[in-house]
Amino acid sequence: MEPVTVGIICLCLFFLFIFIGMPIGFAFLTIGFFGFVLVRTFDSACYLLGSVPYTWGSTYQMVVIPLFILMGQFAFQSGISKDLYESAYKWVGGKPGGIALATTVACTLFAACTGSSLASAATMGTIAMPEMKKFKYSMRLATGCVAAGGTLGILIPPSVVFIVYGFLTGSSIGKLFIAGIIPGILIALIFLTLIYVRCRINPDIGPRGPSSTWKEKIRSLLGVWGMLALFILIIGGLYLGVFTPSEAGAIGASGAFIIMVFKGRLTWLGLSSSLVGTIKTTAMIFMILIGAQVFNGFLTLSGIPAMIAAAMGNLPVPNHVVLIIILLVYIPLGMMMDGLPMILLTLPTLFPIVVDLGFDPIWFGVLTCVMCELSNITPPMGMNLYIIKGVSGGQVSIQEVIMGAIPFSIALLICLAILVTVPQISLFLPGLMG
Repeated sequence: MEPVTVGIICLCLFFLFIFIGMPIGFAFLTIGFFGFVLVRTFDSACYLLGSVPYTWGSTYQMVVIPLFILMGQFAFQSGISKDLYESAYKWVGGKPGGIALATTVACTLFAACTGSSLASAATMGTIAMPEMKKFKYSMRLATGCVAAGGTLGILIPPSVVFIVYGFLTGSSIGKLFIAGIIPGILIALIFLTLIYVRCRINPDIGPRGPSSTWKEKIRSLLGVWGMLALFILIIGGLYLGVFTPSEAGAIGASGAFIIMVFKGRLTWLGLSSSLVGTIKTTAMIFMILIGAQVFNGFLTLSGIPAMIAAAMGNLPVPNHVVLIIILLVYIPLGMMMDGLPMILLTLPTLFPIVVDLGFDPIWFGVLTCVMCELSNITPPMGMNLYIIKGVSGGQVSIQEVIMGAIPFSIALLICLAILVTVPQISLFLPGLMG
């Protein structure tokens, strides 16, 4: 059987395994191993299976992943999520759609502590959903703003997706982090505008909350200054080249731990939960990474990436049209899988095409992250949708959550169009780093 034929069959089997619920890391690993056996030999497949885990697991730079995850765990255990929400609520709660606005602001700030879309959605959903129900908010608006706000964890640094993208493409992780700041703020502002305009037009879907005095607003900042200072330290250090991403991860985790101690919220249960949560999340990410490397090794041998690259490169259309086609590929893929596996599946094929077309790798990294954000709120597999349904206590149907997320999905596509049209939004800050 021709390698290309084997590759096509194995790709179909991979999506079948995903559809029936097999963990994505194991789906990558299983299909990659047996595909390698078919196009090469059993011995070479066993060698690949033995070498890839060691290569990825022993790489020093990979330590940045568990360090930033640990930072997020400590931030969560320190109660920063509630502090952020309460502070945001004091500042914008009295405006139309105030609780939804506060939730989006808190999600934006919490994203700077966790780097995880799912953690942001779950945490803020638990805090904000009861409040919005209490004030009789439209459940579509309530669920949509939390699901969409959670996606900011993918783009605003520190971002696990940026870290993996940097490893796969050889791009500077520090520059990727810096590049995500302005686009992340832009998306947050578009979300806030969407909520405000909808609630101005129809106040019933998002009533105003109680207003706060300036004294209450200023006092509310006391609970969040520590994590904001830590974020500025990390990003500032990366921007100025004072330390590497791995060192930034260590500083972030240590700083979050100190803040937890300083706030008097260090407990044995919280410490053990942080460590266990970090181990579980890191193990899941590494399993996906290792499986994807085995799978992509087989896919390269099948010749499919080379065929796609040749076909895309020879299209008689302008380069930006090819870029748009590449980005559109992520929409149906995002309906079937999470953002991280999606980029692991596609980057080995699509990234060389993007580079050959002359596009900036850092800019494409930001665009890829936005598509990952979209995948998290795109049915039927958008994970944030199910997270929000879960934290609602079964009081909201998945159909309602999906309908609530649609306006925010459109807003993300509008932001994507802006970022494609004006690359300097993503490249301005990294360009100053030299």
